[in-house]
Amino acid sequence: MKAKIMIALLLTAVSISACSSEAAPAMSSAGDYSALDPKGSGWGFVRKKGAPPETAISQTSLLERYGGIFIDHSEGRSLYLTFDEGYENGCTAGILDTLAETQTPAAFFVTGPYLEKQTELVQRMIDEGHIVGNHTVNHLNLPNQPAETVKSEITKLNERCEELYGYTMKYMRPPEGEFSERTLAITRDLGLTTVMWSFAYKDWDINAQQGAQHAYENVVPYLHDGAVLLLHAVSTDNAAALESIITAAKENGYTFKSLDEINIGNNN
Repeated sequence: MKAKIMIALLLTAVSISACSSEAAPAMSSAGDYSALDPKGSGWGFVRKKGAPPETAISQTSLLERYGGIFIDHSEGRSLYLTFDEGYENGCTAGILDTLAETQTPAAFFVTGPYLEKQTELVQRMIDEGHIVGNHTVNHLNLPNQPAETVKSEITKLNERCEELYGYTMKYMRPPEGEFSERTLAITRDLGLTTVMWSFAYKDWDINAQQGAQHAYENVVPYLHDGAVLLLHAVSTDNAAALESIITAAKENGYTFKSLDEINIGNNN
């Protein structure tokens, strides 16, 4: 899936839109979001080898004020593996095989078309103990949508997931890595946790894949305590390198955990 991820590569700075750091206005009982800032902010940071990225405090504080997560702040060498699934490029079955062989939990954020068309893969994710997360029905830029559309994009995917699989989604990743105070509040009020990430690289272009070693060299040096890793499942590089990435991480003392294991109390 081609996502607009504003991350910095090789320690170059990214442009990050500032978000208000003031306390969130009180919600009305009717669910009126008109008082909340609708301006979108693209998730961005500067990567650092072996350490958490440099982030904008205004952005991370806003995310966490509404219960969102991008890193596990608690002490410990934990990693959280997540994949975005906008469409299937023939890699997911192999990714699931590797996760099963290495006993590694992961989360897969899927869109409406993926949920409908890739029923065997989604069922396998669920059966094998992975998290299936909400990436919205149509992968729209949520800050650009009215509140009712934002709610519909999230709730309709949840409802369809329950109808098809009997599975309730608990986590949501905003398309294109963009959120606003309003979309964060809506997601929280719908009972879902917004999940961003503390690691990613430009892996989504299926016409620019460079092999397993390329993926390995872009992932392993940037692992850090509590990292939420974003990989795109359309990447043949990621699929080919996944086992070696997991092995290297474990050899360096890391443990892969489920998003359910993040200590939310230490992320706010």
